[in-house]
Amino acid sequence: MKVISIVGARPQLVKLAPIAAAFARTEHEHVIVHTGQHYDADLSDVFFSGLGIPDPDVHLGVGSGSHGVQTGSVLSALDPVLDREQPDWVLVYGDTNSTIAGALSAVKMHLPVAHLEAGLRSFNRRMPEEHNRVLTDHCADLLLAPTEEAMRHLAGEGLADRARLAGDVMVDICLRIRDQVRAGEFPAPELPEGIDPSEPFLLATLHRPDNTDDPERLSAILGSLAKLPVPVALAAHPRLVSRAEAHGIDLAQGNVHVGRPLPYASLVAAVLASVGVVTDSGGLQKEAFLLERICTTIRPETEWVETVDTGWNVLVPDPHTLAPDELAATVTRPVPAGDPGTPYGDGRAAENVVRLMEEWKEGRRHA
Repeated sequence: MKVISIVGARPQLVKLAPIAAAFARTEHEHVIVHTGQHYDADLSDVFFSGLGIPDPDVHLGVGSGSHGVQTGSVLSALDPVLDREQPDWVLVYGDTNSTIAGALSAVKMHLPVAHLEAGLRSFNRRMPEEHNRVLTDHCADLLLAPTEEAMRHLAGEGLADRARLAGDVMVDICLRIRDQVRAGEFPAPELPEGIDPSEPFLLATLHRPDNTDDPERLSAILGSLAKLPVPVALAAHPRLVSRAEAHGIDLAQGNVHVGRPLPYASLVAAVLASVGVVTDSGGLQKEAFLLERICTTIRPETEWVETVDTGWNVLVPDPHTLAPDELAATVTRPVPAGDPGTPYGDGRAAENVVRLMEEWKEGRRHA
């Protein structure tokens, strides 16, 4: 069985790590195509070296651009690759422009598509990611859902016959790296200047358009973080840096200390060293949950509803509307009591993915 994995952004590279390792334990041919959607070394290269992912077999070098330009560029660059390789499966990951472009290129060539992390829904149609998820799910052949909630969403959209519960591959990699960090196999994370890892601090990330494109909103969010009584280590995504510069907003203000994006192992180590996380990232909400650190999410909704249902995550759409002491109490609240369970699986999702793709392919052959 020949499988092409199409990746292009930081979260996809993290998900690729356990998938690549699972395929390496088989006789299947696994071809990695990197679209270059994230071309910044902090968001791309360090993940291949730090997580032991094989170098990409094909690098499209698409780079930045508007959603339409980026998606179209990936589409046009992928067509000859898929035509040449003729894989048994095209595996797309998550909800980026690379995801929808990979799925569209494959289906137009009548190549089977599997969607990893299928069925997630924020129900916020302002998010480009939401459109990418829904469109990819509706054109894919095999929907690899991470949770029971995702399975319910797919059933509600008439896609139950294509959906399979695989578990979340992020659990596989997160728990493995957690154990390696605790065993001292990675150096201490490079935290921003002014952050003492032996003292309480919060880890923060911010990058979504709804939070960064409006200068008044971005300024208000940063102002709220600056007033917190606990130092905030802001791992600044390139998008945040560019928007802040364009708006004339200083990221480093008050108790906010600015650093670079962290390689995955360093991110896990930083979460473990922190007293909590403040973010608008989807992945970091779940990583905080898995690493047993409270999370405060600056969004009105989340795809990872299980983190909220168990109390480990609290949604704060507009932190600047809260009094400083109220926001401080939220971001430093005690950890929830009770067992949160394992809503995202047991850490063997990548093996499930390979097995489900094998079974589906075998079923199609004998259909």
